[in-house]
Amino acid sequence: MSHPDYPFTPQRIEVRPGIAMSYLDEGPRDGEVIVMLHGNPSWSYYWRHLVLGLRDKYRCIVPDHVGMGLSDKPDDAADASPRYDYTLQSRVDDLAMLLDRLGINGPVTLAVHDWGGMIGFGWALSQAARVRRLVLTNTAAFPLPAAKPMPWQLSFGRDSRVGGALIRAFNLFSAGASWLGVERRMTADVRRAYVAPYDSWRNRISTLRFMQDIPLREGDPAWSLVQEAGRRLPGFADRPAFLGWGLRDFVFDRHFLDGFRAALPQAQVTAFDDAGHYVLEDKHEVLVPAIRKFLDAHPLA
Repeated sequence: MSHPDYPFTPQRIEVRPGIAMSYLDEGPRDGEVIVMLHGNPSWSYYWRHLVLGLRDKYRCIVPDHVGMGLSDKPDDAADASPRYDYTLQSRVDDLAMLLDRLGINGPVTLAVHDWGGMIGFGWALSQAARVRRLVLTNTAAFPLPAAKPMPWQLSFGRDSRVGGALIRAFNLFSAGASWLGVERRMTADVRRAYVAPYDSWRNRISTLRFMQDIPLREGDPAWSLVQEAGRRLPGFADRPAFLGWGLRDFVFDRHFLDGFRAALPQAQVTAFDDAGHYVLEDKHEVLVPAIRKFLDAHPLA
């Protein structure tokens, strides 16, 4: 199946025995590396416009997390083989494995969206010196701010068995996000590309497991990682940072943007009153050249 504006040839790498991750590796081998990390329920397709706008000069590494996009979608049942643990720590380990196998052991720029922030900053807990620039779009790298109530749409998937069953039966989360995540309506073929990987109960496992892994309190599996990432975030204030934000996001709203601005006071901020969660969908015509200009203005040399 061809996806609009996605003229790439994805590659595959085995990140665990019998489990392959799909990823894009676009641009010159010796270009500065931009690692782009998507969230839930999207996949590397979210980054397509930015890859197209950077790959002439920058090396763009864009994985589909296991269970997402074109990557394998293993089960997590006790007797499954191969079996995968759908946790934040697994995502961090997969990213480390991918970069290691590609021989990328020098400086990187992290570009993140949604769960990609928690994955990227989770990885950066042990690799902080390698993270030289940040591009943040509607994401988090710290626990839910005190002033922000948990959106019911996420609680429905995280805490309700009925909600979880409906998400897997009807692809509610991915399909819903393709409508609710944008202010500018997606064309039918773009919306199809977003939801295509999640075409069966089996293939929707990760869209639900990501929701169930949302850390809200001590004891939740992802809590300690996300809490530590938040604690360490101000340590990145000396790196160039670009924040591109859709303010109509019902999850990663102004509360999250304010959290990043407080931790990274020097960051360049471009926020839109008329853009949603998939801010690169709504505003790529503005954001892609702005991010390109930001990267060009802060070379690594």
